[in-house]
Amino acid sequence: FLEAFESLLRLAENRTSSLFETAYRPMAKEAAEPVKKLFRDISLYILGAETTVEGAVLRFFDSLFPLVYSRLINPGITDLSEDYTECLRLTRQDINPFGRYSKNMVTELSKSLWASRMLSQALSLGIEVINTTEHAVLSKECSRALVKMQYCPHCQGLTLIRPCVGYCLNVMRGCLASVSELDAQWREYISTLEYLTNEMAASHDLEIALTGIRNSINEAILHAQLNGPQLSATVDKVCGQPKQEGNLSSDHIVPVKEATETQALVMAHASLNNKRREFINYMKRSRTFYASIAERLCEGDLVMKDSSTCWNGEDVVE
Repeated sequence: FLEAFESLLRLAENRTSSLFETAYRPMAKEAAEPVKKLFRDISLYILGAETTVEGAVLRFFDSLFPLVYSRLINPGITDLSEDYTECLRLTRQDINPFGRYSKNMVTELSKSLWASRMLSQALSLGIEVINTTEHAVLSKECSRALVKMQYCPHCQGLTLIRPCVGYCLNVMRGCLASVSELDAQWREYISTLEYLTNEMAASHDLEIALTGIRNSINEAILHAQLNGPQLSATVDKVCGQPKQEGNLSSDHIVPVKEATETQALVMAHASLNNKRREFINYMKRSRTFYASIAERLCEGDLVMKDSSTCWNGEDVVE
């Protein structure tokens, strides 16, 4: 799952980077780091880091506005000092140059990334539970019962006889009583995984949200460019007028239509969907694992299956 997440993130990041390289070349080089940081923050959020989608998206637009303003809206600006850049960043929060598009991006990503984050945390919890119970400590009573079941027949020269199924079940259920208590929680855990995978495949589709980042950013930049004169008037009042060369105007608004999905993206989408289906079907089959663990152990080579006689703890019986 994590490999699939990372693959989708890389594809979405590459698509977003290509937007700047093809449509907004004057700021492509400087926009590379904010784009990289946005997707790094998204990845950390999915993995459970103490961050928010809203914070990641708004930090990105904070970093983007100085570039859009100085490279596209007022391309003649030569003095993009640290103080002036910081003023532009802070002004973005007040004048909202990207309109509704920045908030829409937060909304769309929050829904899908929440489900992905919860699934990632749930999978980590499942690994922790399995690792803990894999090394369950056996009590002295259990150890004695296992030895008696396996080796007492040998004292009578019955080295080939094996325990009866019922006897094995009694011993194993006693040994695994504490483990079987996980049954209710494990069933609930499987139900939670099923819910989260369904959420990811429905309205919270991660692939759709990630591939939509490129279009959301493009629409946001276009909105800022179209409102360039009003933005410039406000910025001049708040941050002052920077040095400019000539009277260059922003006459290169380049609307970018969303291209059809690349083959790699389609394959990644199908791959994650297939993994989701296979995974949840497998996990649903393990719903009764902790309740039936004794039965599973006593179905193997531990007990006598191909003979009419077995050891019941005291003697050989039919």
